[in-house]
Amino acid sequence: MTDASPAALATPSATIQPLRGRNLIAIASGKGGVGKTWFSITLSQALSKMGRKVLLFDGDLGLANVDIQLGLMPERDLGAVIDRSATLEQVAQRYPAGGFEIVAGRSGSGSLASLTTQRLSELRNDLLAIAPKYDHVLLDCGAGIDRNVRVLSGPAGTTLVVTNDEPTAITDAYAFIKVTYATNPAADIRIIVNQASTVKDGERTYSTILKACENFLGKSPSLGGIIRRDPRVPDTIRHQSPLLTRSPNTEAAEDVERIAAVLAEPK
Repeated sequence: MTDASPAALATPSATIQPLRGRNLIAIASGKGGVGKTWFSITLSQALSKMGRKVLLFDGDLGLANVDIQLGLMPERDLGAVIDRSATLEQVAQRYPAGGFEIVAGRSGSGSLASLTTQRLSELRNDLLAIAPKYDHVLLDCGAGIDRNVRVLSGPAGTTLVVTNDEPTAITDAYAFIKVTYATNPAADIRIIVNQASTVKDGERTYSTILKACENFLGKSPSLGGIIRRDPRVPDTIRHQSPLLTRSPNTEAAEDVERIAAVLAEPK
């Protein structure tokens, strides 16, 4: 990996004064296909099982799929907030099977993906305004490092970067980390290695990213957790059912619950 100046990428979000949301957890990835949304859903349920009040916000503007993975047909979604016909509180709906609340996105809506920076900032501030009503607000970001992701995830108290052992996933995760540190050098970034064959393999993947961050950025993001590859995960996705409901006694479930326990500790 080589280090290039992130100034051009950082400019849009750097112009906005970041508001710190201590209980806002941004879940991001450099690329799609690493299990980010599945992890967001499973982590939301794990925290809820611990007695925490949780809101899962689908921030993948234009390609939202939290509701699809859960088989939901929400009466209202983020589009209603964008056009100001409803507030975030009115759009949030309870997901009884998981024990948490969801603000669903609107898949395939170009109007959401092309919001102005000002409207994105307003949406971000709306999210921060309702955050105190919850113990944890999880923001399922879109894949990549585009403007929408950077603006929405900027205020997060903790950012979980999900990756796997694929070279492109590692490279793109590093790119996201680089841009995040450029706009917020004090960011609490933790790496989640998903779909690891073994714990040792997951540690090797983390070590690769850590070495790049230390060499090129002078930063050492921590290891947030390793989730072992489990054949029951795709089964739960196909059946549109959360892992901790359909297959709670699995290695992947244990791994996510371990991550949740750390996040639930007071800072």
